[in-house]
Amino acid sequence: MSDLLYSEVEEDLRASVRALLTDRAAPAAVLARTESGDPVDAKLWRALAELGVTGLPVPERLGGSGASWRETAVVLEELGRAVAPVPFFGSAVLATAALLAVGDETLLPDIASGAKTAALAVPFSAAPGTAPEKLTVVDEHLNGSITTVADALLADVYLAPAGGTLYAVDASDVTRTPVVSLDQTRPVADLRFDGASGRALGPAGPALERALTVGAAMLAAEQLGVAQWCLDTTVEYVKTRRQFARQIGSYQAIKHRLADLWVAITEARAVSRYAADCLATDDPDTPVAAALAQAFCGPVAVKAAEECVQLHGGIGFTWEHPAHLYLKRAKSSAVALGSPDRHRLALAELVNLDYT
Repeated sequence: MSDLLYSEVEEDLRASVRALLTDRAAPAAVLARTESGDPVDAKLWRALAELGVTGLPVPERLGGSGASWRETAVVLEELGRAVAPVPFFGSAVLATAALLAVGDETLLPDIASGAKTAALAVPFSAAPGTAPEKLTVVDEHLNGSITTVADALLADVYLAPAGGTLYAVDASDVTRTPVVSLDQTRPVADLRFDGASGRALGPAGPALERALTVGAAMLAAEQLGVAQWCLDTTVEYVKTRRQFARQIGSYQAIKHRLADLWVAITEARAVSRYAADCLATDDPDTPVAAALAQAFCGPVAVKAAEECVQLHGGIGFTWEHPAHLYLKRAKSSAVALGSPDRHRLALAELVNLDYT
């Protein structure tokens, strides 16, 4: 059976990451960064690399930590709690999973150590099994464009599929254009390849499928973190906000809404942990677990963020309160790597369920 509980090592890892984010990514700091011209926190990204979390699933012989996707999921829960504006998901999850799938030993050490940042050059909306190749290649020179690539602005190298092969392309050979995104803490960009020179890494199909499946499972962990912050923050608020001489948390209607949300988040934690454990153990049930995680955790995060805004009343609708950052992250991630409906459809096919 899968172990859904957090180990002592995982809890220690959580404490270290949370302490760093409390110091470097407080809500006020994240809000201020959204109003600046630099949406990605490069200093925080370097601090995470120094902490050793950017290469958790990478073998030690390749410069990684030799841990697993379970530990990576714990980090993502904490990054979700802080809506941290760092390219962890694009580099330490999607790109790393693709490089591990093709067996690359040249680029992985730099990615694992944080010396370089990579991005998987596919639209952020691409679901497992649906990622189309949009680039052409002639003599290892790539041409074409890819829209809405996540965590592309800080990347040093892009992993781009073309002609059935996955190529590593230096960012200096690619034109990247920032795109206005709903989620200001995770910027996306359009990429233009005009004869960019690439280094062949291996077959693109299996690498993309693995990367997107890993991404779907790991995104659920981040969504869990978003939902948990929303619940914790709202519970604290309703304990202190008074109306008609009573704490609003004492009203039965508020209690019921928060109790329902607690149940949903508890279920989401089980779903997310199962997906992470399947990845860590190479369980054959991984595609099912990843599809279930995205079908379930995305809507839970959205519901938690909506309740956070609503139950904070007027202050929850203001720009000065961070609730809107969590709502935007939840809304945008719910349609990333496939919508919940797309994953429910995939889940039905995986378990041979007749949905016609």
